[in-house]
Amino acid sequence: MAEHTRHRIRARYTDTTVTVYQAYAPRIGLPAARDGRFPAAWKRERMTWIKPSFLWMMYRCGWGAKEDQETVLAVEITREGFAWALEHACLTWYVPGLHGDQADWRRDLKQAPARVQWDPERGVRLQPLPYRALQLGLSGEAVRRYADEWITGITDVTPLAHAIHGLVRAGDTDGARALLPREEEYPEPPGLLDHLRP
Repeated sequence: MAEHTRHRIRARYTDTTVTVYQAYAPRIGLPAARDGRFPAAWKRERMTWIKPSFLWMMYRCGWGAKEDQETVLAVEITREGFAWALEHACLTWYVPGLHGDQADWRRDLKQAPARVQWDPERGVRLQPLPYRALQLGLSGEAVRRYADEWITGITDVTPLAHAIHGLVRAGDTDGARALLPREEEYPEPPGLLDHLRP
């Protein structure tokens, strides 16, 4: 599989929004889903990671069973905001030929309001797949824009996570796959990821 093909964004999206996933303790996640915005207890000073892949989120939060990740949120954000974050992001590791030298990369990473990691995508049993899923870390200006401008809706999808996990544990992987959010290759604008693909 070509590197370009391995590093593609797959997501659930509409003409105006893209869905990303996060998992929080109930004290954060439940008010966020109820009110459509993060509560005051949510720390804007910290980096927050958003993931377009539902199954990568399940891998990260253990199907909503890990401590302080018991509430799984589907956060709809504007495609314009998503594009802004990617345009202003830096890869989390140095790639010769993409960044110049390591000092340039370290400077860019420190200054960037967003950063990108590509981690192995996961299957319904959370096994690694031969292509990569995007993780997008937001800090500083990107966090403020995310919380105040980009979010159009927040849904608690913890029951869905538990239902899919229950089917997987029962051996019904076809039934589990049928419940998964439909994610397709994201129609990225030309050149959007050129500085983010290793």
